[in-house]
Amino acid sequence: MKLLTFQARRFAWKAFSQTLEDAAAEVAAEVVQGESLETVVVFVHAQASDEDEDRRGRTFKHTLKHIKWLANKREFKNVVLHSFTHLGGENASPAFARAFLDELDDRLGSTGYMVKQTPFGWFSEWELSVYGESLAKVWKEIS
Repeated sequence: MKLLTFQARRFAWKAFSQTLEDAAAEVAAEVVQGESLETVVVFVHAQASDEDEDRRGRTFKHTLKHIKWLANKREFKNVVLHSFTHLGGENASPAFARAFLDELDDRLGSTGYMVKQTPFGWFSEWELSVYGESLAKVWKEIS
């Protein structure tokens, strides 16, 4: 799992073009575009090795912990999850990546975070305003 995370003043997105054939039905009007303020933005690259049953639980736990750790540094309660398969390595299947993001969404939501996801299977336009400190831009690889 590779994560590129940002502590952002603002993150806005708008669906631009479909990348997965079966994604069209999943883009509801309310997620075609969106915005989150004072938020942790998480670009998630699920890798093929993450699909291994022996690794999945550990990977999930460490991903969840990292997101909460970064959010708590600024007392943020907003999180945006964005599937981003451009961080290198061999990609996990779309079904795995989607299920992983949905589980992160559910778990974070159950602990008081307001979670949004960008449209899965779509390229999106972004507007990203990130704080200046080093901690506001964190790369994490979970193996």
